[in-house]
Amino acid sequence: MSTLPTQIAPNSSTSMAPTFLLVGMPGLSGAPSWWTLPLIAVYLLSALGNGTILWIIALEPALHRPMHFFLFLLSVSDIGLVTALMPTLLGIALAGAHTVPASACLLQMVFIHVFSVMESSVLLAMSIDRALAICRPLHYPALLTNGVISKISLAISFRCLGLHLPLPFLLAYMPYCHPQVLTHSFCLHPDVARLACPEAWGAAYSLFVVLSAMGLDPLLIFFSYGLIGKVLQGVESREDRWKAGQTCAAHLSAVLLFYIPMILLALINHPELPITQHTHTLLSYVHFLLPPLINPILYSVKMKEIRKRILNRLQPRKVGGAQ
Repeated sequence: MSTLPTQIAPNSSTSMAPTFLLVGMPGLSGAPSWWTLPLIAVYLLSALGNGTILWIIALEPALHRPMHFFLFLLSVSDIGLVTALMPTLLGIALAGAHTVPASACLLQMVFIHVFSVMESSVLLAMSIDRALAICRPLHYPALLTNGVISKISLAISFRCLGLHLPLPFLLAYMPYCHPQVLTHSFCLHPDVARLACPEAWGAAYSLFVVLSAMGLDPLLIFFSYGLIGKVLQGVESREDRWKAGQTCAAHLSAVLLFYIPMILLALINHPELPITQHTHTLLSYVHFLLPPLINPILYSVKMKEIRKRILNRLQPRKVGGAQ
């Protein structure tokens, strides 16, 4: 089992070194076996939950509607994200493998950020869908046609792939002034970019790509909910307000679950804040691993259509096994 070196010599050259060192959670490298099972459990439960959502939406014609199509994309992004994280997480947990080739690190970074931005984009699309359904109910079917949904899907694809595919090439050819030691258990763009020299020409594009999604999307989402809240204030019936609010409950919970840890993670990166490395790393685990695990539960519990269809599909098997 490889151990984590206590000191890394600075990279004397200006080019990217062939390997990166993942620090991970301090203190776990000496006894990695106990946290392997929770990681495997999180992955299997995330895959099972999101796979169930994908399965039920694909099989049920009644669920072939815009909101459920976006939920389908959300489950795809959740499975992709948790799968992209696992190679280095399990490598450190099972074998203490803190060293990762630069090419593998950049590849993991691309997948992590593509699926993260896909999730953020889908959450934004779902908020627009809810705003149109509540604020313009009579025009909703004409506004969100199959053609519009296809264009939204293409826009999400371009945003995820078109903007992020250049990043590994930019990072590979940027000059580096710091040792290639990453503070997480996986390769993240901000973690790699901060090692580059201040005058690196690709830094501006990298910053634009990150802020265009993670900075703009939550503002637009909460603007959409501001419109929804304004409309609901004008609804006289308490029952109608409750029903409309329930249609947004699962999505709003998913939004908070995704963005609150991300915002906290960005805030504690400030050098003046006395945050320990344990707290920083643990919060990154919460940000990336908790949404894929919890989202299927949220939508299965909060959305009656999803819950009902899943139970209907599972019920014949239970009855047949009892006979």
